[in-house]
Amino acid sequence: MDWLERMNQSLDYIEEHLTADIDNSELAKIVCCSAYHFTRMFSFISGITLSEYIRRRRLSMAALELQNNNVKIVDLALKYRYDSPTAFTRAFRSTHGVAPTDAKNAGVRLKSYPKMSFLIKIKGDVSMNYRIENKERFTVVGLKERMTGAVDSSENANRMMEIWSNLTEEKAGEIMSLGNGYIDGLIGITANDNGEEFDYYVAATTDNKADAPNMSLLDVPASTWAVFDCVGALPNSIGETWARIFTEWFPSSGYENADSPCLEVYFDGDVTSDDYKCELWLPVIKSIS
Repeated sequence: MDWLERMNQSLDYIEEHLTADIDNSELAKIVCCSAYHFTRMFSFISGITLSEYIRRRRLSMAALELQNNNVKIVDLALKYRYDSPTAFTRAFRSTHGVAPTDAKNAGVRLKSYPKMSFLIKIKGDVSMNYRIENKERFTVVGLKERMTGAVDSSENANRMMEIWSNLTEEKAGEIMSLGNGYIDGLIGITANDNGEEFDYYVAATTDNKADAPNMSLLDVPASTWAVFDCVGALPNSIGETWARIFTEWFPSSGYENADSPCLEVYFDGDVTSDDYKCELWLPVIKSIS
């Protein structure tokens, strides 16, 4: 079974569980990757977060039931996994622009979000520079912040950018002074994601574990890494490169995401320049045939 077929099977799983709890770890098993990587991959490929897609599908099905059945609002709220009729009504109005009670009326305009299917078109019109590296287990040291919600949410993307914007030269220098150059540069890394919370690090690889009393440490397992050049002004170049990796490189590469954090490695330079270069490190394994 190939990668694209597994991605479409994950959509089938979602469709079959719209009225039940949807387990991100089960979705990840279908695609043979971690829950963290699945949610990121889904977002980059579809252009919408996994949670938002599920929300839209549930509210689309709820709207159909309101128009075609004599169903109670409280029953629909429970069926589509809302904690209360009030929460359901608020979400329904946000999506459809009308209250659930109004949706029963003839002539009311509602929005339909059909089930997705993935069909990847491999463009190949612009080259991607990458290399494969094998790295033994290593440790990073730096600043850590516990964050809530999905890794791929716009709120957390903005929060990560804010963390970098607020990073002083002094603090960056302190982190780099503890580095060993095993991977050169300052590293942005997401780890310990449980679907509701995760840790975000601004760090450097280190041997000096005992010399970092005010810093946090993270062990990264030995992995094979696909390392991609990312060229252009931040943050747009980062998002564009991630999207191309998941929609163009992975489907034709013979590799899949491994269950380990991804790294964004930043070098000195003007990050607003069109020539600025950084690297994206993805842990990979050979695809399962």
